[in-house]
Amino acid sequence: MREDIPQYLREQLLLQYGEADAERIAAGYEARRQVTLRVNRLKGDAASVRAALEAAGISIQSVPWYEDAMILPGVCEEAVTALEIYARGEIYLQNLSSMIPPLILGAQPGENLLDMAAAPGGKTTQIAAMTGNQTMITACERNAARAERMKHNLAMQGASRVTVMNIDASQLDDFFSFDRILLDAPCSGSGTVQLGERTKARFGKEYLDRNIKAQTALLDKAIRLLRPGHEMVYSTCSVLDQENGKQIQRVLKKGGVEVVPLDGGAFEGLPQLPVSVPGTICVCPDERYEGFFVAKLRRTAKK
Repeated sequence: MREDIPQYLREQLLLQYGEADAERIAAGYEARRQVTLRVNRLKGDAASVRAALEAAGISIQSVPWYEDAMILPGVCEEAVTALEIYARGEIYLQNLSSMIPPLILGAQPGENLLDMAAAPGGKTTQIAAMTGNQTMITACERNAARAERMKHNLAMQGASRVTVMNIDASQLDDFFSFDRILLDAPCSGSGTVQLGERTKARFGKEYLDRNIKAQTALLDKAIRLLRPGHEMVYSTCSVLDQENGKQIQRVLKKGGVEVVPLDGGAFEGLPQLPVSVPGTICVCPDERYEGFFVAKLRRTAKK
């Protein structure tokens, strides 16, 4: 593997995946990621967005598993953010991998939903658009500046039924309860590495352990806040099992939840990695996708 991959991360990848899959991940780190976006159905539609992009001379590729997603090969983000459809909030720049958790969560109009680590708001606004602003969403963000930025994004996207709370969601009172919960947990970002970026220097055991501690507190809280018989999604932008499968195994061992198996084949063309928990999905990074993990859980009993 390339030596500019941080040593600790390189060791973890080889230990977990073996040489062949670790090399696949390393190739994804090296790839230049293509620009992808999501149509915001609260303000526009796929046909008008496609027409605007084509008028600007931007080529488009479709995504077979999501009609609102588009791939724009050979274009930079600045060319897209300069367009009127961006200024009007008709589109949202978002990696394909991060569009998967809201689709799997399957929020329905009339439900009460919690997004536990919501900033900058991509998944929050996606849920709002998917449900036509008919879902009550509580969006938590502990960092005040990021919470303010999220409010801007929500307004720009027309997500009108979202309550933003500037709080660490692990500190929410157990008095609350929700029909569905999205926990896109803070993580090492091991799925989003692009070689040459300074962020790679952050990788180390202490950094990984700190993220695992935060994930543990948030996931335990999520299960307590989830109504019995209802479902949640746990996701990370990591490919390390310590942050993914091992977290799911931990809560399964404690009891009170079960895995709702996911069909990875439903996402045509999705590059996948081996997982330690059957029914979960781990995405391999490449030129279109960030590395990502997704699991769906159902609370089975009061605890």
